[in-house]
Amino acid sequence: MKNYKWGIAGTGGIAHEFAENFTGKQSTLAAVSSRKKETAEEFAAKYQIENSYATYEDMLASDIDIVYIAVPNVAHYTYIEKALIAGKHVLCEKAITMNLAELDSVMKIATEKNLVLQEAMTIFNMPLYDELTRLIDQNKLGKLKMIQAPFGSYKEPDPTNRFFNPDLAGGALLDIGTYAVSFARYFLSSTPEIIATTMVPFETGVDEQSVTILRTKENELATVSLSFQAKMPKIGIVAFENGYLEISDYPRADKATLTYTDGSKETIISGTSANAFGYEIDNFVATIEGKPNRSLFLTHAVIGILDQMQKEWAQ
Repeated sequence: MKNYKWGIAGTGGIAHEFAENFTGKQSTLAAVSSRKKETAEEFAAKYQIENSYATYEDMLASDIDIVYIAVPNVAHYTYIEKALIAGKHVLCEKAITMNLAELDSVMKIATEKNLVLQEAMTIFNMPLYDELTRLIDQNKLGKLKMIQAPFGSYKEPDPTNRFFNPDLAGGALLDIGTYAVSFARYFLSSTPEIIATTMVPFETGVDEQSVTILRTKENELATVSLSFQAKMPKIGIVAFENGYLEISDYPRADKATLTYTDGSKETIISGTSANAFGYEIDNFVATIEGKPNRSLFLTHAVIGILDQMQKEWAQ
């Protein structure tokens, strides 16, 4: 059984969270790279990582198998492209790329080199969602009718902060919006079209809040509500003819409540939110070893929706 060596690109907050929670049946965290040698060394020492590199290129030249990319969104495309060209599989933080053209480009390279490329989207990896899919496939709930996907997070209104900096791909859409749209797309029967979307900009021009309505050819509707200046509960609602699912903290959910039309309730529990990174890691390795995985298909659809939303806002 092969053991896969992972390297982390970046040493920011999400990189620390990944390293702190790194677990995997066939995985070892073997390397980290940063723009500063001292930062990489400190990170490696903290998490008992054997190798640290002052440049990304030096890490790619090592014997690692997989790169986990945890740099700012605006640099994702460049880092993914370099890793794939170097022959490394890639798990990249969300949003995987800034737009669909970038994603199509790196997907082409991954296909040509027979490498696995995926976005680190927890929704596509949590066991609960597999369990809910099995439940839905039993057809007890009837047709899907509507989805509600809100995500509100309060960020200090600082124009220099990356959340509001247009040069660093700031704005709610490419940060929290990826979760909300991924949640909706996971349950929708087909890729939706945008029926309506509206955005309120922050003073720097990036999107601070927005509401979008999606519709599939099956007449399923979804609303996506985002805000960087108003905290909202991350409770996703998936409504069917015969009942609705309520999923709290849906990005890393391990429990859902099913309420039938007669008022009776059922609780579905699967996995644990604390092991979100572990599921991503193990699922990624399983994909390398040949297990079918539709996450990149879903990610491609999500990035296409985000891309279209931004284009409509710019008009």
